Amino acid sequence: MAGPIFPWRSDNQFELLIDGPAFFPRMLAAIDAAEQQVDLELYLVEAGACAEAMVVTLVRAAQRGVSVRCLFDAFGSAAFTLSLRKRLIDAGVELRLYNVIRWRRGVRNLYRDHRKVLLVDQQWGAVGGTGVTDEFWRPGEDSSEWHEVMVQIQGPLIADWQMLFDRQWRANLRRTAWRPATHFGLPHLPPVPVSGEGLGRVAYADARQHRDILQSLVRALNSGQQRIWLATPYFLPTWKVRRSLRRAAARGVDVRLLLTGPRTDHPSVRYAGHRYYPRLLKGGVKIFEYQPCFLHLKMVLIDDWVSIGSCNFDHWNLRFNLEANLEALDPRLTGQVEQSFTRDFLQSAEVGLSEWQARPLWRRVQQRIWGWVDRLVVNALDRRG
Repeated sequence: MAGPIFPWRSDNQFELLIDGPAFFPRMLAAIDAAEQQVDLELYLVEAGACAEAMVVTLVRAAQRGVSVRCLFDAFGSAAFTLSLRKRLIDAGVELRLYNVIRWRRGVRNLYRDHRKVLLVDQQWGAVGGTGVTDEFWRPGEDSSEWHEVMVQIQGPLIADWQMLFDRQWRANLRRTAWRPATHFGLPHLPPVPVSGEGLGRVAYADARQHRDILQSLVRALNSGQQRIWLATPYFLPTWKVRRSLRRAAARGVDVRLLLTGPRTDHPSVRYAGHRYYPRLLKGGVKIFEYQPCFLHLKMVLIDDWVSIGSCNFDHWNLRFNLEANLEALDPRLTGQVEQSFTRDFLQSAEVGLSEWQARPLWRRVQQRIWGWVDRLVVNALDRRG
């Protein structure tokens, strides 16, 4: 099922915020300044100093009469304690959980809300890949354990982000996976503007029902002329993405992947993704593994086109998750993204083909085992339809 597609909007302002110490104070300040409405949609929410700061700020907003709505994924927020939830509810915050785990649902329990969106007064927004956990930010500290980015947005595009949130908020009362409404947006993927300033678009995925976020990426990969830089923490790309990366490298495009190094929260996923390295490296794709900490950001730069948000563009995300990315054409944001990538490449270890072929036996075994498990599960799910 194909859902409606959001168009490009002009006259927006964007700012890239790198790591929790940069974006969390900005997000909390926006909530403190709210006069009418705060909407927060998150996957990962866990008790700790970061969550405490967020709860205090949300409670403060609700107590002064601001309408505060929180939509948290039930699985991702399992460690968000009952006492914290009660504080929100007692203050007047509306809290809804997406797809509460129930054993009778079986495979349907895998459907998750992976979006990360904060909207304030229908005028200000922050979107990206963060969760509300201490790995992203501990108040008072100037560094974080997980490397992440958010984009601050102001302008007409906020209305589309608001529509995406509102649809899911209402649908959450009656469905597990949202079936997109049909009375907004466009029927087909809009053409990418040749150039511009302040141009942006909401791209989203709704599990199997709607994947314009993937269609848009593949189109950008296939049309890239100068550079394709892609960062993701979980490298299990679809076949179309892998093919497009190889073809771009073959036509002389500077194709670089920025992936997580040994510091990761899911080593098994990292090993499963290693099975794609040899063919990509042979095809001219450059692979960099980030060393300082866990790289959690999801960001793409293709020529001047930017995509930042929650989507890892892997087959798991696109099969089961609600995802949302900002797509933008804006010289200032493009420059910020380029600088961020450049810094991260310098702090990464480039993977060479000869080095990869000479890696230790135990790493080869890990790759084989977890790659086999990944293929086995995906094939089983495909057979279930």
